[in-house]
Amino acid sequence: MAHDKFFIDGGWVAASGSETIDVLNPATEEVIATLPLATPDDVDRAVAAARRAFKTWSQTTTEERATYLERIAAGLKAREEDFAKTMASEMGMPLKGALAIQVGLPVRTFSSYVGITRDYAFESGDGATRIIREPIGVCGFITPWNYPMHQIAGKVAPALAAGCTVVLKPSEMAPLNAYLLAEVIEEAGLPPGVFNLLNGVGPVAGEAIASHPDVDMVSFTGSTRAGKRVAELAAQTVKRVTQELGGKSPNIILEDADLEKAIPAGVMGCYANSGQTCSAPTRMIVPRARLAEVEALAKAAAESVTMGDPFDPDSTHGPIVHAAQYGKVQDLIQVGIDEGAKLLTGGTGRPDNVERGYFVKPTVFSDVSNDMTIARDEVFGPVLTIIPYDTEDEAVGIANDTIYGLAGRVWGSDHDRARAVARQIRAGQIHINEGRGSGEPAPFGGYKQSGNGREFGTFGLEEYLEVKAVMGW
Repeated sequence: MAHDKFFIDGGWVAASGSETIDVLNPATEEVIATLPLATPDDVDRAVAAARRAFKTWSQTTTEERATYLERIAAGLKAREEDFAKTMASEMGMPLKGALAIQVGLPVRTFSSYVGITRDYAFESGDGATRIIREPIGVCGFITPWNYPMHQIAGKVAPALAAGCTVVLKPSEMAPLNAYLLAEVIEEAGLPPGVFNLLNGVGPVAGEAIASHPDVDMVSFTGSTRAGKRVAELAAQTVKRVTQELGGKSPNIILEDADLEKAIPAGVMGCYANSGQTCSAPTRMIVPRARLAEVEALAKAAAESVTMGDPFDPDSTHGPIVHAAQYGKVQDLIQVGIDEGAKLLTGGTGRPDNVERGYFVKPTVFSDVSNDMTIARDEVFGPVLTIIPYDTEDEAVGIANDTIYGLAGRVWGSDHDRARAVARQIRAGQIHINEGRGSGEPAPFGGYKQSGNGREFGTFGLEEYLEVKAVMGW
C-alpha cells in the first residue's frame, strides 16, 4: 500500500509536510507502518478536489451512484481477509471477530445503500410544488479507531449515495484500513475527487477540515470533548454537523429476567471489542434481591474471556488500541477500587497470560452507586459496573442519570413490561433481550451529549441531503 502518500483527486500524492507518525500493533507494541501527517495545505488540496468533483458527481443519476456503491461493496468483499488482517494488526480485534464485524459490517453497509439509493424518492410532490432533496456538498469525515472501517462506511456510503463528495481523515491510530478502502475505490473507478483520503492528527488536520469554509458538512465520531471542539469550529461557517460521541449505556435487568441468559450476554456486550464500544452496556442495573446471583454469573462470564494475540485462534479478546487509552483504563480501575466499589474479578495490570501489549484484565465491579466515577465516566475498556436497584422506577432513574444517551438494553420475560421500560430510557437505540432487528439497518445515534444526527439506513442518507421546495413547478 502507498503508506507514504495521500489519495487526493483520484491519485496517490505526496504530503506537503515532512512530519510522520508510527502505527503500532497494540498486541506487540511494535511499529507496523509509518505514515505522513497532513498539514492544512493538504486539507486545502483535498477539499478543492472534492469541490471540483461535486459539480459533476452531484448530477449523476441514482443508478450510476448505486452501481459505484455495488462495485465498492464487491471490492471490500473480495479483499475481506486483507482488511481483517490489517485491522487485527492495527487495532487488535481477534481475526475471527475482525472478519465478521470489522469487515462484515462495512460490506453490509455499502451493500445496503445500493438498494436505498435506487429506491429513495429524491423528488416528490404534486401540483405546483416540487420537493427536491439534493446533496449537501463537500463532506469532511473524522473517524475513530475502535470500529475504523465500520464508522468510515457509515459516513462514506450514504454520502456517495446522496451525491456528495468526501474528504476523509481516519484515526491516526488505525489508518491502514482506510488506505485499503482507497485502493478499492480507485479500482471501482470512482471519478477523481469524489473520495479523498489523508492521514493526520485531530488538532491539525481534523481542525482544518472542521473549520474549512468550503466544507459543507462535517461528520465526527469520537469523544464528547473532541466533538464539542469540532462543533465549535464548524459553527464559524454554519456548516451542518453530525456527531456520534460518548456513551455510558444502561442494561436494566428486570426482576423476571432469565439471568442465565441475560447476565453472560450483558458481560459480553460490555466487553465487545475489549470494551472499546461507544454503545457498550457498561452499567448493569439489577434487582437488589438478585444481586448475589448476578455477581456469580457475571464473574464466571468475565473469567471465561481469553485475552491474547489477535492471530491466535484461542483468543476471544484483544488489547486496548494504544498506550494512552490503556493508561486511562488502568487509572479508572484503580479509581473504582479507591472509591469503594466491590471488585469481583480483574483489576489493574495485564492478564497473567500476557507479558506485553495493551491488554486489560476483564474486570467486574459490583455494589456500585451511580455517583461513582466508574459509573459516570466512559471507561472504554473491559470494565463492567453492577448497580443494584429496589424499584423499577429507580432503575429507570439510574439509567437516565447520565450526560449520555447513546444506547441501552432491557432484559425481561414479560415483553410488554420490557417495552414499557425501553420507552422510558432516554437513548437513541434500545435492545430488548437479544435485541435483533429486521429489514433495513436501524438508525444509530444519541440523545444528550452522545451526539446529533443518525447513521445507517434511510435516516443516515437524509443527513447528507438538503431540502429544496420549488413552487410553480
